Amino acid sequence: MWKVDLHAHTIYSKDCLTRPEALIARARAVGLDKIAVTEHNNLAGALAARALAPDLVIVGEEIKTTHGEVIAYFVQEEVPAGLSPAETLARLREQGAVISIPHPLDSVRGSAMGLDNVLAIIDQVDALEVLNARCVRPADNDAAARLAAEHGKLVTAGSDAHTLFEVGRCHLEMPPFEDNAASFLAALAQARPAGRVSPFWPHLASTYAKWRKRIFPVTLPG
Repeated sequence: MWKVDLHAHTIYSKDCLTRPEALIARARAVGLDKIAVTEHNNLAGALAARALAPDLVIVGEEIKTTHGEVIAYFVQEEVPAGLSPAETLARLREQGAVISIPHPLDSVRGSAMGLDNVLAIIDQVDALEVLNARCVRPADNDAAARLAAEHGKLVTAGSDAHTLFEVGRCHLEMPPFEDNAASFLAALAQARPAGRVSPFWPHLASTYAKWRKRIFPVTLPG
């Protein structure tokens, strides 16, 4: 079984200072077979990471809609923030991406969809993220797992890493798959969430990253 972290960020996200090359090195060090780079509302970081490690990196995106966030894998074309969930899903479907909802029932994060918004689109997504290492309340992950089971949805899991410490803390154990959406989707049917949630301090690191970038803007290639 492969160890796959399906939620990670780099310096291309506004609340992260991790360089793609550092993320790749850490992913290999903790024994990940694949890691999805899922920047907030852009593909630049995922493409930069994939260029460095095409055997390791899945190109993904975490997209802020008008009613919470959606996360997708094997994304071919960037989807902008600020669209409705329906329009966001339509654009992802057009390009054959695999779609999940990150931390769907997180009761602390404002970016979470929440139950009503999730139920409005649950039939249009492939999976729910049922183990997110940055969920402060374990009950919120548990509720997401129950919801996925009730609706017969596949499950995803990830560290939501914004620091190197977090990489791989939550992940899926799943069969090997080829580098395409169809093979990945088939493997998700046999996936098992595993790992441990992170302590609270990485959230403070994200706040620091946002303030530091405001004071000392970062220029990135691409």
